[in-house]
Amino acid sequence: MHTRSTLGSTTRRRGLIALIVSVLVCTFLWTPTASAHGTIVGPPTRAYQCWQTWGSQHTNPAMQQQDPMCWQAFQANADTMWNWMSALRDGLRGNFQGSTPDGQLCSNALSRNNSLNNPGAWKTRSVGSNFEMHLHDQASHGADYFRVYVSKNGFDPTTQRLGWGNLDLVTTTGRFAPAKDIRFNVQTNGSYRGHHIVFTIWQASHLDQTYMWCSDVNFG
Repeated sequence: MHTRSTLGSTTRRRGLIALIVSVLVCTFLWTPTASAHGTIVGPPTRAYQCWQTWGSQHTNPAMQQQDPMCWQAFQANADTMWNWMSALRDGLRGNFQGSTPDGQLCSNALSRNNSLNNPGAWKTRSVGSNFEMHLHDQASHGADYFRVYVSKNGFDPTTQRLGWGNLDLVTTTGRFAPAKDIRFNVQTNGSYRGHHIVFTIWQASHLDQTYMWCSDVNFG
C-alpha cells in the first residue's frame, strides 16, 4: 500500500507540474501579442534611437562618452529602451495638455521614462523642411490621427526640458487604417535650423490609447 500511495502521489505531482507548465506556456505565447504597440522610427524617438544603437551593446562602457544621453537613460531604467514600443497612456480623452505637465512631454508623463525628458546632446537625424514620419506598429492599431509639432526657434534641447509653450503645431493628419507601417509627410515653413525636437502625438484607433514622443532632428 505504501508503494502504491507513493506512486499515486508522484503521478499527481507530475500532473500538477504539467498543468502549471501548460498555463505558463500559454501565458508566454499570448503576452507578446497583447502587449505589442509601436513608435515613430523615423525620425527615431529618443528611446528607439537608444535601443537601435545600443541595444546589442548596452553594457559597452564607450556609450558613456559616445552617447551620454542614451547612457544616462540606460542607467536610469533600461526598460525605457527595451519597451520602446510601450510609451502609452489610456483614457486621456484628447486632454493631452491638461494630462501632461510641462517638462514631461518626452516621457508621455510616465515616471519610468523620465530620463527621456532630460535635456542634453541627444543624437539627431538630419531632415529637410519637408520630411517623412514613419510609425512602426507591431499590432497594427491604425490611427485616429497624428499631431506633429516642432520646437520653436530659440528653444534649446540641450539645456531645456520641453513644454507645451515651446511647440509649433505643424501637422494634424486624418485617420489611418490598421497597418504595421504608417508613413506620412510633414511640411514646415522652412524657418527651422539646427537641433530641434519633433514632438508627436499618436491617438491610436484602439480603445483610447495615446502615445507621445520626442525625436531629435537637425534641420539643414
